[in-house]
Amino acid sequence: MESPFSELNGLKLSTRHIKIWFTAGMGFFTDAYDLFVIGAVLDVFSKSAIPGFSLSTKILGMPASGFIGASALFAAAIGPLVFGLIADHYGRKFVYGIEAVMLALGALLSALSPNLYWLIAFRFLLGIGVGGDYPVSATIMSEYANVKDRGKLVALVFADQGLGSVTAVVTAILCVLTLPSSLSWRVMLALGAIPALSVIYLRRKIPETPRYSLLVKRDANGAQLAAKTLGSKILKSDIAAKSLSLPQFVKKYGVTLLATAGTWFLVDMALYGTGIFSGPIVSSIIPINSSLDLKLQLSRLILEAGVPFFVGFFGYFTSVALMDRLGRKVIQLQGFLAMAALYATISFVMITKGTKVTGFSVPLELALMLYALTFFFIDFGPNTTTFVIPSEVFPVSARTTGHGISAAAGKFGAALSVFLFPSLLSSIGLKQVLLLLALVSVLGALLTLPLKEPKLVDLESASQEELEVDQTSK
Repeated sequence: MESPFSELNGLKLSTRHIKIWFTAGMGFFTDAYDLFVIGAVLDVFSKSAIPGFSLSTKILGMPASGFIGASALFAAAIGPLVFGLIADHYGRKFVYGIEAVMLALGALLSALSPNLYWLIAFRFLLGIGVGGDYPVSATIMSEYANVKDRGKLVALVFADQGLGSVTAVVTAILCVLTLPSSLSWRVMLALGAIPALSVIYLRRKIPETPRYSLLVKRDANGAQLAAKTLGSKILKSDIAAKSLSLPQFVKKYGVTLLATAGTWFLVDMALYGTGIFSGPIVSSIIPINSSLDLKLQLSRLILEAGVPFFVGFFGYFTSVALMDRLGRKVIQLQGFLAMAALYATISFVMITKGTKVTGFSVPLELALMLYALTFFFIDFGPNTTTFVIPSEVFPVSARTTGHGISAAAGKFGAALSVFLFPSLLSSIGLKQVLLLLALVSVLGALLTLPLKEPKLVDLESASQEELEVDQTSK
């Protein structure tokens, strides 16, 4: 059956695609900004006596830092499920922009928190918005994209995380150098609202995607309107997607869902644990001179903790450049395998006494670079591809749900890792934690193998979509 989206699929990359990228990408800028900045906030709390925000506080017998770091992530495991289901049932446009409002509101309220309990609660709200952004933004970009550049465009949405993390490093350093500790962390968190606020209007104005309009809503006029925003048109208006029952979906897409959700769960365990606690990890490699002024100690700690994020920045855009050349599966496999090799190597050269790192059998600068390279291969690897693949391999009627379940699994893995990381560092030490992450990475590579490669085929073929003539259109 001739595809009604043939002209849309064959478009050249244009500024209209870039506008959709910008509209979708700012949520991920905020996500990465928040990932790094909460680590910097924890650094401020650890070095400063701020009333109501002592990290020596125990919550349910666990360190408060784990709750602060993980609260947004546990919520981010809920957001994709809720927003993904709504976007498949009512449409992408119906819900788009609401998650950006939650991002902005959560960031502002977090900055105003009177104590760490309120901070945990407000970050939970922010996390709902972070999680909700994943399935909707990814799907909107994939359903508007042309075939040749689809992987690149969806990866580019996600690559805004790289920009967000670098911005967060610079912002955090400027804040701790120019503001008192009691204020610096509040400014860091409040600034996270700006990128989300910048796209709320654009998100509410974007038309429903042409594929959802035609194949699910069976709204030919709406599909033509959406295609027109890209200077294209729908070629046939009497086509619809065959509906799938839950048993039919599980039979056809169950293995794919297990692979997309499982690999996202595993990569986020590595990324968010080492990301949020990058400061303590880096300081165990290159200790901070305690005789330095507090502001200099904090800025040095944030800068060194930010080195892996600067290296990871190049990983995001390497993925963008090669996504439609190498393919999603190759990039994901090599990323997981490189992560496993690097984690194991760092652990091997680490000298410990009990759980404490006492040195390395290689120069410290080399040890730090090996650790930073894990972020490059996370981003030039499964951190990007686990976002791209679920936006392509599920049918249009369940695309945001499939992506949402996958993203929820990832954020649950992230939350679990961040929640347990402080306890693991103190109980088994960094050396054993890195060996665990090496094993996690090997499992991720194995779970990648069942996935089909969706590069350079139209979205309906990549998702094995079954189309039929819409009898109601006659």
